[in-house]
Formats: sequence, structure tokens, C-alpha cells
Amino acid sequence: MSFDGIVTRAIVRELDQTCTGGRITKIYQPSDLELILHIRFRGQNHKLLLSAHPAYPRVQLTDTPADNPKEPPMFCMLLRKHGEGAIIQSIQQVGLERIIHLDFLTRNDLGDEVPRRLVIEIMGRHSNIILVNPETGAIFDGIRRVTHAISQYRQVLPGITYMAPPKQNKLNPMEVDPKTFIAGFDYNSGRLDKQIMNRFTGIGPLVAREIVHQAGLGSRERLWESFHDVITKVRLHQYQPSIIRSKGKSVFSVWPLTHLKGEIRTFASMSDCLETFFRGKAERDRVRQQTHDLIRKLKNEIEKNRKKIDILSKELAESERAEEYRIRGELLTAYLHQIRRGDQEVQVTNYYDPESPQLTIRLDPTLTPSENAQRYFKKYNKMKAAKKWNIEQIQRAGEENQYLESVLVQLENSSLREVEQIREELEEEGWLKARPQKHRRKKKGIPSPTTVYSSDGTIILVGRNNKQNDYLTHQLASPTDTWLHTKDIPGSHVVIRTRNVSETTLKEAAMLSAYFSKARDSSQVPVDFTLIKHVKKPSGARPGFVIYENQQTLFVTPDEEVIQELLNRKNLEE
Repeated sequence: MSFDGIVTRAIVRELDQTCTGGRITKIYQPSDLELILHIRFRGQNHKLLLSAHPAYPRVQLTDTPADNPKEPPMFCMLLRKHGEGAIIQSIQQVGLERIIHLDFLTRNDLGDEVPRRLVIEIMGRHSNIILVNPETGAIFDGIRRVTHAISQYRQVLPGITYMAPPKQNKLNPMEVDPKTFIAGFDYNSGRLDKQIMNRFTGIGPLVAREIVHQAGLGSRERLWESFHDVITKVRLHQYQPSIIRSKGKSVFSVWPLTHLKGEIRTFASMSDCLETFFRGKAERDRVRQQTHDLIRKLKNEIEKNRKKIDILSKELAESERAEEYRIRGELLTAYLHQIRRGDQEVQVTNYYDPESPQLTIRLDPTLTPSENAQRYFKKYNKMKAAKKWNIEQIQRAGEENQYLESVLVQLENSSLREVEQIREELEEEGWLKARPQKHRRKKKGIPSPTTVYSSDGTIILVGRNNKQNDYLTHQLASPTDTWLHTKDIPGSHVVIRTRNVSETTLKEAAMLSAYFSKARDSSQVPVDFTLIKHVKKPSGARPGFVIYENQQTLFVTPDEEVIQELLNRKNLEE
């Protein structure tokens, strides 16, 4: 479900109850288009996430840890100047639009109390967060500046007057009466859900479909009753935040949706719902943005190796004819007395193949009979040497692709902090040029695999890149610990730190192994498991590569909800 006006109303209601009157203690900007406000209210600390992300714009309370850049962006510095220590006066929605005004009271350079307003516009790729002086309407700045070249209708630049997004001339659904509602519908003018969306502000596609579904095939009056029931819930703030998983896709809503058949999970608050739905999505997107060039380079190298393997495989198939050239050379040597210089071919008895005793051999008329024989021997030796070289190069290219594909999987599953270790590894392996010293971290820390606790409290460790994989498998783990890895699929090393592994823990660890692999979105993923003492790293092998024996195989299907529950679970003894 899109973050429509009804979701906006639900989240504003929640924030008004938990943040209005609170003090803004800290402001962070973990990424280019996201802010986190730390708010102290009635003895409790809250983290308010404001996101103008083009794909995941939203406003919600969050518990997810976020990076605090050492050098904050300019917009973050501006907000700290105006917002840190400020008291939140109100959090309001503009009509039923996806626009939120967060008003707070702060002090200027003279110590006088002055009002400030954060305007959060949740509008897909046009989303923005703008700091405004509500008394004059002047813009201090926006998290995304909009110049005249980008939009001729309105600009978002320091010093100019704030202008609201253009109105769509839609009706407010909370103010419409039955007569107006019924008169505006035409059963011959397209789908009813689209007519509802086009006529009323704040109603997204899922809510519109739900209204039509609940009305059934009834009259316009029945459609009004369904619409009125939904809007009444909105007016009275009767929400039941839900995530519905249907046909392999998940959507979020302020209520369970009856027109979607599937698994429904409800939440105590809209923020909890959004936190679960968006968990990891924005982080993975930020990783992809910051590693775009790196991913493109790795994919190009993989594609070059694939083309190389195709070419070498064709040459290898051709080199299978090497034995034919040797036979021709030996037959020419045996029949030199029958060949004259200038002959273009000769027919000899092929005593190597009794079924085809006669063989015609083409000759170069400019060469002597002996030179023709040597020409075939040279071709034989060249093809024989090429065959060995081609086999070695095909194997090498295959191993390189196996390694590069494993790095790509790790980039997909890594946080921004772990990407740095992957860059260091690729520099050490020669895939990337070494960066200047000023861009390197001063001290390389010990790799820190992710710690997870199973349902029975057993520690499970997950390597998120090859440095962590090597450290986990060959240094941290004990010989009697259980080691897991997806069978013939690039992925993470997973270790269960106990001698006696329960069936539940083994299944959960296997699910983690499948989730942090290339088969994340597959079903019935094969996962091998064995003891650490049976896992070895060959001499000179690339990072993360191991061989193992005495393994057994378990088939599991990754479940993201189960995985997130495992990742968020603390030690049962704590």
C-alpha cells in the first residue's frame, strides 16, 4: 500500500500523542534524504524518522539503529541550529493530504523564542522535508532543493516563499454528503475504485478497492454505505495497522483488507507496522546507491569471464581434433617416398582406423613432403598445448566468477559499515585500485559477525562478508561447532556455537544461511551442515572459499518475518 492520506492521518494521530510537547534533543541525518529526531517526552525517549526517500517516503517512530555521519550534511547542521533543544508545539496533517506540519518553538541568536516549521511532503519521488519560518513563509532550506530547471511551478530554495504543492481539486472524503457522493458516479465511466481515487483526496488504491469490494455488486447507495463505513473509521481514528501477504507480495494498511486473500499480521501501532514493513528495504537501497559503481564493475567482470569461458570452450572443442593432426603427420612421414613436391593431396592407407583404411590428406604444394608432415605435427603440438591452457583458463575464470558472485550477494546483504570491509578485500585481491591513505580507516578492526539467538537461546553467528566468513570459520569457531552453508550457492558462513544442536536451532540457522545467500527469494533451498573440524581452507584459496566433508543437507524456505524476529531477539538470559 502506498503511504496515502489515511495512513498519514493515522501516523499523525500517533505522533501527536507521543511527541507533541516533547523536546528535540538530537538531530541526525543518516543518509541524503532521511532525518532522525531524538525526542524526550514524559520521561521517555523516541526516535522520529522523517524520510523523503523516492521509493520509501514515510514518517514514523523507529527503533532501528542508524549511522551518525562524522561530517553531518549542511541541512542537518541547519536543523541542529534551529531545532536542537526546541519544544514541539504541534504535529498536524494538511487536510487529508500527504503533507505534515511539525511546528516547534526554538530560540534565535538573541535568545528570543521563535516558531519554526518542518514541512514533510510525502509524494513519492517528489518527497521533500523543508524548514520554513511559519510567520513569514520564508524557506530556510530543504533536504532536496528544487530549482526552476526542475520545476517551473514552484521552487524549494533558501530565502524564497514556501508554496504548497499544486492542488488536485479533489473532494475531502470526510466532508462529502450522500447526495454529492452518489451523483458523481457513473457505472459506464471505468472502474469504480479509480473513480473514487480520482474524486477524493487521501484515498489510495487499496482502500478504494476495499470500498468497492465491501459494496459488492450493489447499487450506488450500497457503495455510499461502504464508503461511509470506511470514512467513519478514519474520522474516529479506529485503526488496526496490518501487513497483508498475498500472492507472494506484502502490503501495509491501516486495517486488514478483505479483498486480499492471504496471511494478515496486525500491530499495536502504525509505526510498528511501518517499521516491520520497511525494515531493511531502505538500508539495502542506500547500500545499492553507494555501491552502484562497485556492483557495476563486478557485474562487468563476471560478464567478461562468461564471454571468455564461451570462447575458450569453443577453442577447447576445436582442440579435440589435435589427434587427427598427429595421425596425418605420422602417415605423411610413413609415405614420404610416395609424395612429390607440388602435390596438393595424397591418399594413404590409414592403419590407425581399420574401418576407414583410405585417408586423403591435403598438402601445401609449396612445401616439401617432410615440411608438410612437420606442419601437421606443429598444429598437433599447438592444439595440445592450447587444450591444457584453455582448461586452466576456463577453470580460473569459473573460480573468479564464483568469488565475484559471492561478493555481489554480500553487497546485497551488507550494511554500509560492512561494505567498507568488502572494499578492502577487493583492493587486497587486486579487483580495485588501492585508495589514497586519507580514504582508509586508520585501524582495521577485527571482523564482527552478526550474533543471533535461536528460539532456545543458542548463539548463532553469521558472516556478512568474506572477511567475517574467514574469521568466523577459521578463528572464532570451535571444532565441535556446527557450520552451515547453502549447497553450491554463494552465501554466508553460519556457525551454531554449541555441541548439542536442537532441531529447532538447526532449522533456524539453516534459514539464516538461505536468507543471507543468493537464494534468498527461493523456496526449498539446500543447506549443507557439518562440524567445523570438517571444514578446511585450501592453501592459496580466495577469501571465504572452503572445502568440507561429512556434510548433511537440509531444505528450508527463508521466511523474512522469522528472520527479522531472530535478528531482533536478545539473549534469553538478559
